[in-house]
Amino acid sequence: MKEPFVITISREVGSGGRTIGRKLAEKLGVRFSDKELIDSLQAKFNLSPKSIEELKGKKKRWMDDFIQMVAPVPMSGLLVNGDSDYISEYNTSLNVNDVFEAEKEILNGIADQGSCVIAGRSGFFVLKDRPNKVDVLITASRENRIARIMSKQGLSREKAQDVIEKVDNARDNYVLRYTGQSRYDARNYHIVLNMDYLTEDKAVDIILSYLGN
Repeated sequence: MKEPFVITISREVGSGGRTIGRKLAEKLGVRFSDKELIDSLQAKFNLSPKSIEELKGKKKRWMDDFIQMVAPVPMSGLLVNGDSDYISEYNTSLNVNDVFEAEKEILNGIADQGSCVIAGRSGFFVLKDRPNKVDVLITASRENRIARIMSKQGLSREKAQDVIEKVDNARDNYVLRYTGQSRYDARNYHIVLNMDYLTEDKAVDIILSYLGN
């Protein structure tokens, strides 16, 4: 595949898509972008990765609801991150559009720096005008996703189901809002892989074969 190139990996939570993206980047010898995007958003908005996912899933302006959910404090007070003891100032004018615009800026900045594999974050849409781009969707049955989350995160079946429901709803709402498309629409991707029948390494091999590597 001609360089520079961009490969986006969209995935269902619990499908193994992040691991596939990392292994693919290692095989290609290029940058893998996943955590660095969350880190950039976290630094920009002083919110945790979990909070960012929750906020992005809201169908409307969300800051007031979020404040009441995690820390019903006076407007001059502080926002407490529900995941830790971390405390940060919050900006009441912040809305989900700010998050999307920040993601666009960060993703394009990453792609500008050279060939890379980018996991999630509506990359298939945000980077749609990039030349030499391949979009991949990683999916799996609900049962296999539950089993993987239980194993990887040490959660009960009930907790794993809750994770899937919350993350799916958040990502579905976010992608539909800003792309006008379902993230499950196969027409958005060059490759769609069902991990019920594949190992992570086999999935990487299929993608590499498509790329001509």
